[in-house]
Amino acid sequence: MQTVLVTGGAGFIGANFVLLARQRQWANIINLDKLSYAGNLESLAELEDDLNYHFVQGDIGDFELVSSLLEKYQPDAIINFAAESHVDRSILSPEDFIQTNVVGTFKLLEASRFYWEKLTSAKQQSFRFLHVSTDEVYGSLTPQDPAFREDTPYAPNSPYAASKAASDHFVRAYYHTYGLPTLTTNCSNNYGPRQFPEKLIPLTILNAIEGKPLPIYGDGQNIRDWLYVIDHCEAIHLVLQQGTIGETYNIGGLNEKTNLIVVEKICAILDELVPKPNFSHSSLMTFVKDRPGHDRRYAINCSKITSELGWQPQENFDSGLLKTVQWYLNNSLTGDNIARQLVE
Repeated sequence: MQTVLVTGGAGFIGANFVLLARQRQWANIINLDKLSYAGNLESLAELEDDLNYHFVQGDIGDFELVSSLLEKYQPDAIINFAAESHVDRSILSPEDFIQTNVVGTFKLLEASRFYWEKLTSAKQQSFRFLHVSTDEVYGSLTPQDPAFREDTPYAPNSPYAASKAASDHFVRAYYHTYGLPTLTTNCSNNYGPRQFPEKLIPLTILNAIEGKPLPIYGDGQNIRDWLYVIDHCEAIHLVLQQGTIGETYNIGGLNEKTNLIVVEKICAILDELVPKPNFSHSSLMTFVKDRPGHDRRYAINCSKITSELGWQPQENFDSGLLKTVQWYLNNSLTGDNIARQLVE
């Protein structure tokens, strides 16, 4: 079985990937995570007694630490989930995003290059560095524009998107300059269990459960393509195993929805699962001032990964959203604990 160093494996997408990798015996996992505000080891509690899973708290920007882990565990691949990822936070504090997403990725690439260059020829050929990125690097679409393709020019509009675009360029450069066998995936908006409640779907669910206002930016007509996190994890594993080195693969959910529709659907599900007399959760919806530089529409064309690797999303938005709402209802993520996390 492969050994994979996963960075950011206590975050939303990373934790779901780590759990799936161990459940399905894809790989032995070394999980490196800084445990910033969005990292949550409770998501991985079921792996506590798993001898083929190891957690290390640390920063991808710590070259010495990463180098020591590579030397100790001799991984066959690295998957880089580690990132600051919330647009609002990037507007308030862009430097954090430059440090983690740009400098951190550079340091990780450097450590990976030095490790890879010392491997045997056979191990060099099988080694992979997979970088997980976002569709936001491509900028914004009008309702009439075709969906983002892998060859769509980069046009980031937020500090977050700019930092991810820079990291993507460094990954590409390390393949073309040094021969490091890299892969890049650019995904659409993820949703599902274990997501930190600053993003639209979990924030809406938790606020609605507690009877708090449901903030909707602007007119609510911003469109996103929604990808269920398990579909995303399966795509990442497939790219890791079968993707062509040096290539980029776009991963989308094929579920374009306006933010307003997403919130309305969540309210309808909660009206059914936790009904209250003479009350609809949609009455909590509140329109607020739009985010600065708010991209109007994202959409992913994922025909490349479908035609080359045979992947396509298995979860439709209605079924995935129902599973997500039920997960938050079944897990104690509301109340003072969440409030403390958001403040921190």
